[in-house]
Amino acid sequence: MLHEKQVALLDRLKQTGSLLVAYSGGVDSAYLAWAAHQALGDAMLAVTADSPSLARTQLTGATEFAREHGIPHRVIVTDELDRPEYARNDSARCFHCKDELFDVMTRLCEETGFSAIAYGMNQDDRGDFRPGQQAAIKHGVFAPLAEAGMGKEDVRLLARDAGLAVWDKPASACLASRIEYGRPVTRESLAVVESGEEALRQLGFRQFRVRHHGDIVRVEIAPEELPHAFSVEMASTLVRVFKQLGFKYVTLDLEGYRSGSMNAVLPLSSLEKARN
Repeated sequence: MLHEKQVALLDRLKQTGSLLVAYSGGVDSAYLAWAAHQALGDAMLAVTADSPSLARTQLTGATEFAREHGIPHRVIVTDELDRPEYARNDSARCFHCKDELFDVMTRLCEETGFSAIAYGMNQDDRGDFRPGQQAAIKHGVFAPLAEAGMGKEDVRLLARDAGLAVWDKPASACLASRIEYGRPVTRESLAVVESGEEALRQLGFRQFRVRHHGDIVRVEIAPEELPHAFSVEMASTLVRVFKQLGFKYVTLDLEGYRSGSMNAVLPLSSLEKARN
């Protein structure tokens, strides 16, 4: 079954003739970029959007992966922070971010003559709260992983079988997803989140989120890594790190890391609207 999905993916990619791939460097987009290169050779281009909401470690990782595998790659600048509807950070923020990305990629497509644009949504993403999917529909951007019936685990297994080092890379959404809804997204708040997460990385944690709630920081760490955080010494270190970043109160979320935890405060109407 997995092999059949891979064949379906490669056939679909070949049908495009030429392709731009929205490429953040995460597992899904990295595997899609790699597969597109297998199917199309240099008739594809992986495109990474650089803005304050992209962590520098993510940009570096994306660049190195593309270089390692000979994947044509271009970094473009997006200006979602200049959009008031994005900066105000309501439940539609992700739509405005992707709308900006696909606006820029559509112009690039017209300038370079590529025939289609794809992004790394997989089958499992269809059930999540992801307003960016509506932006993809608006711009005619297609999702070949989802079309091939690939879920998150399928992509990881195929990436592993292909020998791609990113196969077990932790999930990592944009930095703006760490800021509570209703709190404006600014360059400063994004930089604080990025610095906090880099500090956690240096302390040896692998899967985590720094959730920005104004004066309060809520640190999420993967459940299996929580024992490393449950010591007086580590607590003191976390307090020092995050107070230096400007937070007045430092909290450790006892539920641990879970994707999309900020969405728990959204009304049901917002979640249903984004899925329709």
